[in-house]
Amino acid sequence: MPHRRIAFALDYPSLSEARAGAAAVKGSVGIFKVGLELFVKEGPAAFAVAAEAGGDLFADLKLHDIPETVERAVASVALSGARFVTLHAAGGAAMLRRAVERAHRETGGRLVVLAVTVLTSLDDADLAAQGIDDHAEKHALRLARMAHDAGVRGFVCSPAEVGAMRAELGPEVTLVTPGVRPAGSEAHDQKRVATAADAIANGADFVVVGRPIRDAPDPKEAARSIAAEIGQGLARRTKA
Repeated sequence: MPHRRIAFALDYPSLSEARAGAAAVKGSVGIFKVGLELFVKEGPAAFAVAAEAGGDLFADLKLHDIPETVERAVASVALSGARFVTLHAAGGAAMLRRAVERAHRETGGRLVVLAVTVLTSLDDADLAAQGIDDHAEKHALRLARMAHDAGVRGFVCSPAEVGAMRAELGPEVTLVTPGVRPAGSEAHDQKRVATAADAIANGADFVVVGRPIRDAPDPKEAARSIAAEIGQGLARRTKA
């Protein structure tokens, strides 16, 4: 079902607003993503919103620390019943390997570690300012290969490189794509964006959508419209 491929970003400043936002799209999305804004304000209680709304939990914490600290944090996330947790691939092979091993040990594979490659808010100029003399797509692929070698089988990447990521890593990995916008909508602070149909057709398994649903006059209808786009993308992928 296409709507199960939507991860709705619960980018709200409070738990009460997040609950209301999740309730507004209940049954129209499959995953609820809790990011830093809500988690820092409300703590682990924010994780319960996903189950309350009948969806899977995506703990988008973007962990990046020494291997021991990240491994322990993953163990704590595992207790929440989350389906996904994010780590920065730039944290290195040892950090990634220990996180994957701990997630598997705690959940038997239910908790999927997703390595974040290059944030969708960054472009080539931003990477150059960090001393990375390469295109965003090439750098994302480099990080993904390293993470894959460390045992990671889930990745967060922008629509700009999802096709190359799928070709490079094969059909067995899980690709989650943020930076998804309905046709004709604003990109806001994200620089490498695409429609849900294009992202799915090019190889994404799941798309992350926040403001286009959250700020819509009718969030449920907005989610249904994106699900329809996902269906179009799946049809295009089948024909390819």
